[in-house]
Amino acid sequence: MDATLNQPEPRYWEKLRLVAETLKLVEGPIVVASHVDPDGDAIGSSLGLARALRAMGKEVLWVAEPPRFLRFLVEESEYHEPLERLPEGATLVVLDSADVARVAGVPVEGFVINLDHHGTNPRFGHLSVVDPTKAATAQIVKDLIDLLGVAWTPEVATPVLVGLITDTGNFRFSNTTPEVLQTAAELVGYGVKLAEITDRLQWRPPQYFKLMGRVLSTVQFHFGGLLVTAHVTPEMAQEAGATEEDSDDFVGAIRYAEGSVVAILFKDRGDHVKLSIRSRGGVSAQNIATRLGGGGHVPAAGATLEGETLEGAYPKVLAVVEEELRRAGYL
Repeated sequence: MDATLNQPEPRYWEKLRLVAETLKLVEGPIVVASHVDPDGDAIGSSLGLARALRAMGKEVLWVAEPPRFLRFLVEESEYHEPLERLPEGATLVVLDSADVARVAGVPVEGFVINLDHHGTNPRFGHLSVVDPTKAATAQIVKDLIDLLGVAWTPEVATPVLVGLITDTGNFRFSNTTPEVLQTAAELVGYGVKLAEITDRLQWRPPQYFKLMGRVLSTVQFHFGGLLVTAHVTPEMAQEAGATEEDSDDFVGAIRYAEGSVVAILFKDRGDHVKLSIRSRGGVSAQNIATRLGGGGHVPAAGATLEGETLEGAYPKVLAVVEEELRRAGYL
């Protein structure tokens, strides 16, 4: 593993203050966007920042397509359709996107500010604050909003806390540091209804559970149980009346198989296979993902195998996992 991928951002506060001062001076529109297939951190960090900037009187275009389980956070008036070109004089703020190719709904042009916590981020843009020691991009946004001097309200604090909750697995993952818990406590103090939000984040439609039954029937154990896998196909989703996004968090169910240190969900998309990877115990999901052309964090990462079939993906992925298990001393 390249240890430099996960080092703290040098001069974090200096760079973040520069971002804050820049945003204060912006007179034109500010476009806020995140990555394709956005998760709770992408939606929470971008929506929280968009609301804070609007509270400052800025013209803000929030471009995002949240998954079904996060749509309760968003007012209808806050949505903006994808843009082929940015408005003249616009500033683009990209959040939680590990690289330019993953930015969704907008072209990466004009003056670009890049805020992220993925170690593999190449630091694109005119200003970038990328700190992989932060549990979530929402944590960076919390610091930025403090520097902007915006008054915290439940409407601003709620999506930011959702970003922290989802990227720490409800504060169960190893990235749950004292700093994370202190930040969460501050956000709750601004009026977030924590019990209500954590309950609402677990709501799923009926077809989700129908599809889950089919996915769980594909579970396999490899390397003596060190790796657990499952897969979902378009046919399975069709039978359950489900959509692609209904399978997004199934990897979170199989990762708790006793004795496993790696969990991978294979998502067959017809012309490619997407991988959701989780790890523990010194095994790096990031290593596995980067070897397969993807990226992410040490405990959670992903990759896309273009032009690959499900049958072809399994042996390719297992070979990479075996190498990582050997590196970590399990084999």
